[in-house]
Amino acid sequence: MSIFHRGELAAQQRAGLLREAAHVAPLIRAEIPGMAGAFLAEQPMLILGAADHRGDLWATMLTGEPRFITITGPSTLAVAAAPAPGDPLHAVLAAPVRVGLIAIDPGTRRRVRMNGTAHPSAGGLRIELAEVYPNCPRYIQQRMPVRVATTPGLPRIGGELTAEETAFASTADTFFIATADPDGNADVSHRGGNPGFLRVLSPTRLRWPDYVGNSMFNTFGNLEINPRAALLLPDWTTGTLLHLTGAATVDWDPAHAAAAPGAQRLVDFTVDRVVRIDNASPLRWTEPQASRFNPPVESK
Repeated sequence: MSIFHRGELAAQQRAGLLREAAHVAPLIRAEIPGMAGAFLAEQPMLILGAADHRGDLWATMLTGEPRFITITGPSTLAVAAAPAPGDPLHAVLAAPVRVGLIAIDPGTRRRVRMNGTAHPSAGGLRIELAEVYPNCPRYIQQRMPVRVATTPGLPRIGGELTAEETAFASTADTFFIATADPDGNADVSHRGGNPGFLRVLSPTRLRWPDYVGNSMFNTFGNLEINPRAALLLPDWTTGTLLHLTGAATVDWDPAHAAAAPGAQRLVDFTVDRVVRIDNASPLRWTEPQASRFNPPVESK
């Protein structure tokens, strides 16, 4: 029996990478490897995705001092943080919910993906993991964090991007995407590239190229059977978080992908709702060193 669900298998087949995906499948396990545990303990940031009561996906960033993520069992984590009021996942995480997680260290270009169920606790969250696996360092821009005192602003809620948000998204070099299968099992993944790789086609429509990855197609597999998705765009210099929820579709036509250097496919995202919280994160990051794997950006 495959560890991949039917959507992931369908996406792998469409990409012609079923054999490659089967080869890396043993990397997915329920227990936290020792090296992953040490890595998690060092991190000041954790990206989390989940669905709200309407089935809309959202992604957010949790932060804390190193060791705010602790290993409490072979497949359990304690996270000493939870989304603040105003965050689109604040109310969602007040009850048990299935979540996708990615711990990413831009300084060392390392990351670990995890999926499981989050339970509220007195100190934040208790998370029972079902899947843990590493991801390669490609497309991660290297930057180092600095912690500052900050007070989050009131959320701006809307149905489309403002001109300011459009300008910011158009120069992003990193974002995170949350998806889920029809049973609500959530997943979060990282996307990176040179500034401009994420294109804003209109205040409610974005597009980006899909580059060579790990062949598992967890994100695309979910989108094969559930188009709901979320994007999280962090502003690394101000701590502002731009949360978007909507729907994503994958364009598998190689002729269309050929217009974007390095692209294997294209992804279109339609925005339904926007939540922007200024100064949401206390982390500020140094100027990035771009990944050597980033393809050049398509000329407009």
